[in-house]
Amino acid sequence: MIFNFGSINIDHVYRVASLPKPGETLSAISYDRYLGGKGINQSIAISKAGGNVCHVGAVGGDGDWALDQIERLGVGITQIVQVDAPTGNAIINVDDAGENEIVILSGANACLSADQVSRVLEQASGDDWVLVQNETNLVPDIVLEAKRRELRVVYSAAPFVADVTVSLLDKVDLLVVNEGEADALALALDAEVGSIPVPEVLITKGSTGSRLQTTSKVFDQTAFGVEAVDTTGAGDTFLGSYLARIDLGETQEAALRYASAASALQVTKPGAATAIPEEADVLRFIETMERN
Repeated sequence: MIFNFGSINIDHVYRVASLPKPGETLSAISYDRYLGGKGINQSIAISKAGGNVCHVGAVGGDGDWALDQIERLGVGITQIVQVDAPTGNAIINVDDAGENEIVILSGANACLSADQVSRVLEQASGDDWVLVQNETNLVPDIVLEAKRRELRVVYSAAPFVADVTVSLLDKVDLLVVNEGEADALALALDAEVGSIPVPEVLITKGSTGSRLQTTSKVFDQTAFGVEAVDTTGAGDTFLGSYLARIDLGETQEAALRYASAASALQVTKPGAATAIPEEADVLRFIETMERN
């Protein structure tokens, strides 16, 4: 089981001819509403990849739409509480050139409680994983409680804050960062990227692939070549897919390959959570690529 203490957002996306200037009012060309947030994206990816996930989070009284979307995409909502705060949301303006400006409200994502954390972790056993990102409150507390219970901790260190990441490294079993975050962390540690002191470090490199560093070996996985439509959520799809396949007992090499294929398929469709592919589609894609 993977216990994911993760964010849930509603993304409001406005297509505009140009980004508004200070004091300017513009008419939007179109509007879309998407389920978002790194946490829930990762949980949906875990579920789609065949993994067993318990998403732990919070929405506001306005969160019924988000809860319906989460259930429809295959993730249970029994450990998602409704609190007296607005559901996390983002207002995103996107212009004709693809540039954007984004305003994010943490809202209910900052309302996890210590009681909620303890209640959920009481259900966990030594073989389970605890996954956290920097889009909710109580991340250090969740990590400490997980390690006290001898659970395996995965830390997706985004949005990246060097001091917070450094403070948690000695309690993390798998650290997940992108190339830029890995470089920034190495600089904060005054060390090489290959010497980051965590048993396993998974570095995503976008269209060039990924690297898994362990205490004894390095695994490199190239990305599958596809025509990308929307890269939003690709990293979340990669991590969720990788973790699910590892929890199912696959080798690190096989899990990396599956995760690379899943994220490749995900970017060929618009949106984040709704574009995450089903397990059968990923396996079929891998088989096709191997034949070619």
